[in-house]
Amino acid sequence: MTWKDVPTQSLSAGGVDFAYRELGQHNGGTPVVFLVHLAAVLDNWDPRMLDGFSTKHHVVAFDNRGVGASTGTPANTIEQMADDAITFIKAKGFKQVDLFGFSMGGMIAQEIVLKEPNLVRKLILAGTGPAGGPGISNVAGVANYDLLRATFTGQDPKQYLFFTRTPNGIEAGKFFLKRLQERSDNRDKEITVRAYVAQLQALGAWGQKQPADLSVVRQPVLVVNGDDDRMVPTSNSYDLAKRLLHSQLIIYPDAGHGGVFQYHEDFVPKVLAFLAN
Repeated sequence: MTWKDVPTQSLSAGGVDFAYRELGQHNGGTPVVFLVHLAAVLDNWDPRMLDGFSTKHHVVAFDNRGVGASTGTPANTIEQMADDAITFIKAKGFKQVDLFGFSMGGMIAQEIVLKEPNLVRKLILAGTGPAGGPGISNVAGVANYDLLRATFTGQDPKQYLFFTRTPNGIEAGKFFLKRLQERSDNRDKEITVRAYVAQLQALGAWGQKQPADLSVVRQPVLVVNGDDDRMVPTSNSYDLAKRLLHSQLIIYPDAGHGGVFQYHEDFVPKVLAFLAN
């Protein structure tokens, strides 16, 4: 079973039917829960990421409340998204998890570990930043600008949002978008405009929020980004790594917000090593 053909399941908890997919249950150990980015559903995860992690780990990805095939009213705060994730994790019966949060998902992961530190063993924070980080409250402007740009040029917005406009970045974006189409059957529902607007509100508020005291986070953390992230400026990754006491930092060259997808052949083995220690 691979990400391309694994069935979508549903779990009812806290008044929400959460849509989710999981791989690698036979591996046992601490499950890795994936927390997704702005406007994303299950089919926005890079198959190479899920398949790579699941060679050694039990991995689970789910749709946030009111997003994709999950029911309920979309959350418009990062805090509510974290509460929903905690509800889902506990309903799955997991006593402790590793978290992989990408972009908005990395913000959700930070809230989870602050709210429920005993629930989290290790964190991977990619393309993300701390509360109140520079540029985060401008995500809506950047995203909507690139949506327009993509519409006029016939491109997928992620080509602009996730990758640099260098030859390497453009090529990596094309390969990434092609991978996202590998699953042809039983694809997830697209995000609604209502849910997208709610998420933009959440990001705007997170960008204006007072910074949290991240020195209380005792878990090992892997912080990753590209060196030219337009959505969540790369300076936020350096800041996170400084403020988290037990962190490692990886910055990929000639890469943007989606650096972990561009460099998946390097990133997946590094994550497996990080989780194994």
